Amino acid sequence: MKEIIRLTVVLTFVCMVAGLILSYVNSATMEARAYQDRLELLNALNMVLPEHDNEADKDVVDVAGTTYYLAKKDGVINGVAFKTSTEKGYSGLIEIIVGVENDGKIIGIGILSQKETPGLGSKIDEGWFKDQYKGKTLESAKWAVKKDGGDFDQISGATISPRAVTGAVKDGLTMYAQNKVQILGGSNVVQ
Repeated sequence: MKEIIRLTVVLTFVCMVAGLILSYVNSATMEARAYQDRLELLNALNMVLPEHDNEADKDVVDVAGTTYYLAKKDGVINGVAFKTSTEKGYSGLIEIIVGVENDGKIIGIGILSQKETPGLGSKIDEGWFKDQYKGKTLESAKWAVKKDGGDFDQISGATISPRAVTGAVKDGLTMYAQNKVQILGGSNVVQ
């Protein structure tokens, strides 16, 4: 019985020390992690937004649970970026960032995270795949992969991933179109 009590006390002490160390490391690296997260977001925004002179990650509008990042040139909104996602990828969640002109025409898309099959579904992150969305609007495209009668190329042997991306981009554009007036605020906008 004494042995069990001694082991319990030692184990409790070890756990407390480990918890304190983890807490210290977490607080000591919090600022550096936040900085890296911001750099990652800025890189993604610069990839999908037009030239701008504001800090798009700080010039945001939240509408219906989505954050819209506003790009401004000389104080005038010239583009909007937003994140969209889908659980319909072959391996689950795919997160996408979409940049649009104020009228909803796609400037570019970026894949923020995905766990699709390497060499197959992971090709959704290749330039040729992402470039096919440029210049498209809700009205100017059939939002499906070619195999389903749409305008977008699928990947041979991995149709599920392109279907998921196409659906998520369309859903994001639909939400943008529905909330455009609220997002753009009706002033300081280049149409």
